[in-house]
Amino acid sequence: MEEIVLGLVGQSEMVVHEENTAQHLGSGNVAVLATPEMIRLMERAAVAAVDHLLPDGYRTVGVAVNVRHLAATPMGMKVRAQAELIAVEGRKLTFRVEAFDEVEKIGEGEHRRVIIDAGKFEERVEAKIGTSQSFLHKTQNPTRQLDGLLGHLFGI
Repeated sequence: MEEIVLGLVGQSEMVVHEENTAQHLGSGNVAVLATPEMIRLMERAAVAAVDHLLPDGYRTVGVAVNVRHLAATPMGMKVRAQAELIAVEGRKLTFRVEAFDEVEKIGEGEHRRVIIDAGKFEERVEAKIGTSQSFLHKTQNPTRQLDGLLGHLFGI
């Protein structure tokens, strides 16, 4: 197993089809690459950079995205995302992400992921399904609910 070190790079590519457009996803009324699709491609690039290096049973999950969508990409054009690991703090990983179409840079920003034990994560998700209704009624503070839920799911 290789070590997770700064500078690891992952890439992901796609061709923009109708189902990837803002118009199709409802995030805009134009037939160009939707911002959520660009972000998904950036996340895939981050996964490609590190997940293959993790021990069996471990994965990464996305916990934060801060990106700018700089330019529109029409249907039929190829898009490539790249993620470079720029910080490691225990189980927390930070990536610089960029996306390019065949003409120019179309997006840039940062993406954070956390290394998780997939088995424990799945157990927490199953427990959440069984307790979701009672959990929502136990507290009056929605922010505290969300903080507690994220801590429970991600173990952070």
